[in-house]
Amino acid sequence: MSFSHRCTIASLFLLLIAMPVVAQESSVDVTLAAAYFEEARTLSSQDRGRLWGRPLYGPMMFANPQTREVVANEADAEGNLKPHGGVFTGRLPEATGIANTAVRWAGVEWTMIMWPLPRDRQDRARLMVHELFHRIQDELGLPGLNPANLHLDSRDGRIWLQLEWRALERALWETGAARRQAIADALTFRRFRRSLFKTAALEENQLEVNEGLAEYTGAKLGTSSSREAVAVALCTLRQARYRPSFVRSFAYVSGPGYGSLLDEVDPRWRKKLSSESDLGALLARRLRLDVNRLSPAQVVVRARAYDGQTLIADETKKDDLRQAQLRQLRSRYLEQAVLILPLSSGVNYTYDPNNVVALDEVGTVYPKLRVSDGWGVIEVSNGALMIRENGAVKFLRVPVPANKDARPLEGDGWKLELKPGWQADPAERPGDLVLKNVPSGTPG
Repeated sequence: MSFSHRCTIASLFLLLIAMPVVAQESSVDVTLAAAYFEEARTLSSQDRGRLWGRPLYGPMMFANPQTREVVANEADAEGNLKPHGGVFTGRLPEATGIANTAVRWAGVEWTMIMWPLPRDRQDRARLMVHELFHRIQDELGLPGLNPANLHLDSRDGRIWLQLEWRALERALWETGAARRQAIADALTFRRFRRSLFKTAALEENQLEVNEGLAEYTGAKLGTSSSREAVAVALCTLRQARYRPSFVRSFAYVSGPGYGSLLDEVDPRWRKKLSSESDLGALLARRLRLDVNRLSPAQVVVRARAYDGQTLIADETKKDDLRQAQLRQLRSRYLEQAVLILPLSSGVNYTYDPNNVVALDEVGTVYPKLRVSDGWGVIEVSNGALMIRENGAVKFLRVPVPANKDARPLEGDGWKLELKPGWQADPAERPGDLVLKNVPSGTPG
């Protein structure tokens, strides 16, 4: 059986066995959670801090997004969690988002992972290690930046990203001169894509340092050998084309691939990283590759070695469908009446990174989203537009509610639990509403 078939069958099998787990488990199994904490501790102990210069294991919690029940491996600093059979249990407040992430809560910096975890031990190990990295990355000088990368939803962004992935995949299974050529091709496609979009290099590097390194860490320490980690990277690259959006998820794909190649050519590469590092540039320098020598026309010709003509034709067709989708989204969020929710620096939001949609240069549409801020908590099931300014999230837009005085406030595909003192008032554009904090005693 070919690698392609093995990879596809394995991915589909894992998807099928994972789906019932989410539906059936309504509470966190304390005994199982304790066993998973021990697995994470063992993975960290086996590494002995060699990968990043410090142990990965630390405060962890498993949280059920349906019930908000939480099981942690240690107590919090405020006494919210209670001892229970060697672990600590409790519930998270509504304002705390539940996601696979690092979060500061009750005086402790936690690794938070949504319950249930994967049944497959290797998948579970990679997930836990990925999230353990997020807890320590600030200490490493590698902050978790999350730029928009909206260009990766465009036709050209998708084409040249996938060509980079195809060449990167070939580099991982080739050797000698063939590997060197494939690496050069991947870096050439990478450079060419970035030349088409003004902020591409900065934004892509930032997300690769964040999620790419976390995913690399999961593959590196969540497998039994370097060879197995490369197999994970290969499978990830092969399956990446099926992701509905690359905007947020691309770094999960490229990180293990570049990390595996860097491990082979420069074992000390991790010590050279900063928040501004470019994994591709590190690889090019180590191999002394000139990726600027080809003209745009020559780059297009080189793409033929990776079935570029078929990819370009396929993505052109997909872009026609995408443009129709964008017209609907522009109407929904930019032309029709909306409720505008201001977002503060303390906003907390959780979402699925695999299905976000870039809406021109305006912002990002999240099909499903949970946001908590000073005004309360909103649950979105049918899309919301998040707008950024200077890299920071500033506003959320959802269709205008039928009754601005109703509580909870509701609209098409969303429900908002408002805190006291907040109300929806007329906005600058006729028909729009905006959330405002009204001091006590002020007429509404």
